[in-house]
Amino acid sequence: MLNAIIILLLVAAVAGVGYDIIDILPAELVAKVNNVSGLRIVAASFGGFFGGVFGFLVITIYRRLEKQIRSMPIDVLVARSLGLVLGLLVANLMLAPVFLLPIPAEFSFLKPLLAILSSTLFCYTGVTLADTHGGAFLRLFSPQNYNAMLVAEGTLQPVKSKAIDTSCIIDGRIEELMATGFVEGQILVPQFVLHELQLLADSSNDMKRIRGRRGLDALKRMQDHFPDSIVIHPANYADLTTVDDKLLRFASEINGMLLTNDFNLSKVADLQKVPVLNINDVAKALKPIYLPGDSIEIKIVKEGKEASQGVGYLDDGTMVVVEEGMQFVSKEVRVVVTSALQTTAGRMIFAKPYGMAI
Repeated sequence: MLNAIIILLLVAAVAGVGYDIIDILPAELVAKVNNVSGLRIVAASFGGFFGGVFGFLVITIYRRLEKQIRSMPIDVLVARSLGLVLGLLVANLMLAPVFLLPIPAEFSFLKPLLAILSSTLFCYTGVTLADTHGGAFLRLFSPQNYNAMLVAEGTLQPVKSKAIDTSCIIDGRIEELMATGFVEGQILVPQFVLHELQLLADSSNDMKRIRGRRGLDALKRMQDHFPDSIVIHPANYADLTTVDDKLLRFASEINGMLLTNDFNLSKVADLQKVPVLNINDVAKALKPIYLPGDSIEIKIVKEGKEASQGVGYLDDGTMVVVEEGMQFVSKEVRVVVTSALQTTAGRMIFAKPYGMAI
């Protein structure tokens, strides 16, 4: 409806211009026309036709531009707008001294032409640079607001907070995992989990007391090393009796994840559609591909550092050190894995030629 109204207004406006354009024609030319009223109607008809075509083109271009802008990520839109404004600003700053120069009258037409060309060039350059460096530019001035903007539009997924259970704290591996930087976001320790640790530490049972104190010590170390990541949360639920039930409700209410190593709790969380990060699953995923006793075919490519050692590589680049393998350099040989070593630099496998392994 709005499109039709705009087109009709343009048709009426341009038709009116066509109808009145006769008044600006030379009087001697108009005098030669027998029917001035008919000429006005013809001019108005042509004006209305071109007005309708022009209106249709304007609406089509506007709708396409609107569709592109609506589908454009907000960071790209903001960056391009800033690039456009900066391009216009630079163009005007550079043209100001030029316009102050004395230009002969016959070349005065160069001023508006130069203004249009330079503005177009610098606007295009500004938008192009915004596409390339706009994100870094916005993040430089306001990293938190920029990330929040990306989260709001769905380009960047927010980092979920994680509710940790008692067994995971006592386990201790989460501390080492946090040190690697793989665990993002805040780890929330609900008050009822802290209370359970305290009860274990005060228990009369020696095993429970040791586990409770171990958990409290681990939690204290994590607080010292990662003060921004470990947060004690005051949540508590008087209507629930078990810590597991409280944890599941807490994780659900904060729309976060459950951090645990309890198999049964993980299964219950899956049933309740609560995302789970199980430390045991992480350890399982990182276990060595080859275990002691496994046999593999490998090509010995060079001598090792120690005497009689040979060195080969698996397809993924894992180094295999073969004892008594120097004699098989440049040959394919079946070896038996004796041990595997995982370090921060990668995985290393030790083996012996088949038949020599103990």
